Amino acid sequence: MKLTRRVKEILSWYESDNPGTKANLARILMEGRLGGSGKLVILPVDQGFEHGPARSFGVNPPAYDPHYHFQLAIDAGLSAYAAPLGPLEAGAGTFAGSIPLILKMNSSNSLSRLKEGADQAVTASIDDALRLGCSAIGFTIYPGSDAMFGQFEEIRELSREAKSKGLATVIWSYPRGGEITKKGELALDIDAYAAHMAALLGAHIIKVKLPTADLEQEEARRIYEQTKVPRETLTDRVKHIMQASFNGRRIVVFSGGAHKGEDAIFDDARAIRDGGGNGSIIGRNAFQRPREEALALLDRLVRIYQGKE
Repeated sequence: MKLTRRVKEILSWYESDNPGTKANLARILMEGRLGGSGKLVILPVDQGFEHGPARSFGVNPPAYDPHYHFQLAIDAGLSAYAAPLGPLEAGAGTFAGSIPLILKMNSSNSLSRLKEGADQAVTASIDDALRLGCSAIGFTIYPGSDAMFGQFEEIRELSREAKSKGLATVIWSYPRGGEITKKGELALDIDAYAAHMAALLGAHIIKVKLPTADLEQEEARRIYEQTKVPRETLTDRVKHIMQASFNGRRIVVFSGGAHKGEDAIFDDARAIRDGGGNGSIIGRNAFQRPREEALALLDRLVRIYQGKE
């Protein structure tokens, strides 16, 4: 695998990492139709934990089968496939070496009563990731939650072990809980703070939601208004998220969110691309569509990141 100049540049940002970790990060960056470009499209399928099987897969029954998602990511030419322990175990042998894997290490579920203290349980180990041939681990933090400090300590230990054994770290950073309002979860100042926290915690790849132009914190609002941070367009807001992620020296991919229309998905991708973001991590908007529709959607998404649309 010959690395492109762009991938070599990105790897140079991770100055403390050992060759094994950089090699696994390079595997993800060089995989699929976007390989070598610095752009990524990742398929995450952890929604069964988060929302339950019927809400996740009922609209497209073939998606109940874990092999379906491996094959979808491979056939679409994506950068990686992320899932919890069980789904990866269910296809690890059949698809060994076919696509970089990200083991999602913690999960919540919709049966939990936790609100202000939103939390997740650790459901896998670093040894599981190594056994399954993964390139990275994934972990969710909830900045703002009453449980966030415990989550920070968990990912500190897991990431330390992962990096020592040559694995990269992906952090899902989703503000919620505590005193954050539902609207505030997507506010620009909160989203930028969440991305920055993930970078501070040592993430190689950061996953956040696309921000709105709202501002949640009054003290932050004064700074945003005084310094005239552009936030009118989604492209402006993506640029600011990248700025908060060590001034673009960390890989940031943006969540696709709940199922929505194709035009909105493609508009989001153009804004991510034009704002300097590294790509999309798109789950329900792919696997909840019939397979051929999903492949067509992912094909166009890749073309947008290639600059062809």
